[in-house]
Amino acid sequence: MNEISIILIEDHDLTRMGLRAALQANTGIKVIGEAANATQGLKLLETAKPDVAVVDIGLPDMDGIELTRKFRRYQTESGQTHTKILILTMDHTEDAVLAAFAAGADSYYMKETSISRLTEAIQATFGGNSWIDPAIANVVLQKMRQGIPGDNQASDKPKTVKIEALPSEYEQVLETYPLTQRELEILELIVAGCSNGQIAEKLYITVGTVKTHVRNILNKLCADDRTQAAVRALRSGLVA
Repeated sequence: MNEISIILIEDHDLTRMGLRAALQANTGIKVIGEAANATQGLKLLETAKPDVAVVDIGLPDMDGIELTRKFRRYQTESGQTHTKILILTMDHTEDAVLAAFAAGADSYYMKETSISRLTEAIQATFGGNSWIDPAIANVVLQKMRQGIPGDNQASDKPKTVKIEALPSEYEQVLETYPLTQRELEILELIVAGCSNGQIAEKLYITVGTVKTHVRNILNKLCADDRTQAAVRALRSGLVA
């Protein structure tokens, strides 16, 4: 297996040095560049073309969210799309979390989490899966709850939440097959870390029914796994 190439965009020298040393100790990861600000980081992203960029939000000249937005625009224009973005931060406020995913971040990692989990997050991100730090799971849940229509809306049809603002190849699927309220309930429990068996117990349905709903959720969100489904919902019409 080839090493995962990484660049670090972090303005605190000691933090950056510590991250580099810790990550370089992992035989599957190679740090190929560093930047102390967003301007340098953006140039490095364009020239080094790493597999994953670890980007701090609190950069001095431009925050990591705006850097992510600009780099995603560059990727669209250049066709260089393989680089993934992992946001590194101490900020777990709703505004920061939602803004990061809306800008195009693939994963969101809290600095106080262990370095071993950072390695796990990098590997997951490199593999095409979005890694969400457990500390921000509640932000995802709260946003999903806000997207559920009020119970006082009378209708003979199942309540649904339309998911918008996804890439064009997904929009038609979700317009035709929006998530039902039951699917949103299950998606909420998935983000909370519940297994199929636990979901079945909480909702008083069979495991087989849960599996069917999960399969439908993944299909509607064009997601490969549960974590990606949660992030894709967050990036879409559930994001203000």
